[in-house]
Amino acid sequence: MFHNSSHRRSWLFDSERTVEQRRCQANQKYRSKMQASGKPGVSDSLFLEQHEEEVLFRHYEKRLVDFCNAFKPAMPKSVVGTAIMYFRRFYLNNSLMEYHPRTIMLTCAYLSCKVDEFNVSSSQFVGNLLQETPAGQERVLEQILEYELLLIQQLNFHLVVHNPYRPMEGLLIDIKTRYPPLENPESLRKSADDFLTRAAMTDAGLLFAPSQIALTAILNSASRASVNMESYLTECMGLKQDKEMLSKLYDSMRQMKNLIKKYELPKPEEVSVYKAKLERVHAEFNTASNNKRKRCSDENGHPAKEPRITEEEWTDEDLL
Repeated sequence: MFHNSSHRRSWLFDSERTVEQRRCQANQKYRSKMQASGKPGVSDSLFLEQHEEEVLFRHYEKRLVDFCNAFKPAMPKSVVGTAIMYFRRFYLNNSLMEYHPRTIMLTCAYLSCKVDEFNVSSSQFVGNLLQETPAGQERVLEQILEYELLLIQQLNFHLVVHNPYRPMEGLLIDIKTRYPPLENPESLRKSADDFLTRAAMTDAGLLFAPSQIALTAILNSASRASVNMESYLTECMGLKQDKEMLSKLYDSMRQMKNLIKKYELPKPEEVSVYKAKLERVHAEFNTASNNKRKRCSDENGHPAKEPRITEEEWTDEDLL
């Protein structure tokens, strides 16, 4: 199923460099768009640098995971994985400066619940914004629904995400069935689950097939338990004679481990500085939008509608 999927066809990239180039292009595209708009006061110092966007991306991705993990009723891991992948895919082609990550992250979570058939109502969903009043929750829901179609379009309508959780279950069953040297394969589960959780916070899902990620998780778990499973690869998976494939597999595993090893949560002091900068960009953008709405209202002789809640009116703390 995965080999014929839009996931494999459109959302796997050949290198980390390619992924980084896409993000850099998104940053530059937004800069160029704003500089070409002719707005007064637009200067390079106003915009986030690429590394600053990366810090904020990791911050809001972590907030997304925290929101999903605290969700009531409990959100399945596959739904969380899909939401994270939507978030990563969206910001391959868009800048955080154009679309505020606070709204996009909630829209990703909301859409993933629908696509993965985790049946919660819209009122249940925004009910998890614990610090919001009912009126505030309703306004946030309006904004999520406003962004939902944009998100779907930016994902190129490719909504099915193949997560590594199902392949990992299949591999554990296969090990139990065909690999007697390992007496208790279930002993590998917890560490393997931890690996998948950490891998989801990296670009592994944009670079490797779900089955590769799952296999790496299991073998990494075995290695941590001082269990040698090389014979599983060579004998049970039939790679003994295919040295080239085995070598590529080991290379992929090393790359995944390096991605996880170099991942760091952003420093709070950096987040504070860059968030202030992000809010200035969005305040400038929102001011322009509100002025445009007001001009249209005046020209048509009708009062302007009440503006919907903006990102500045609610904070990260409202998510939990």
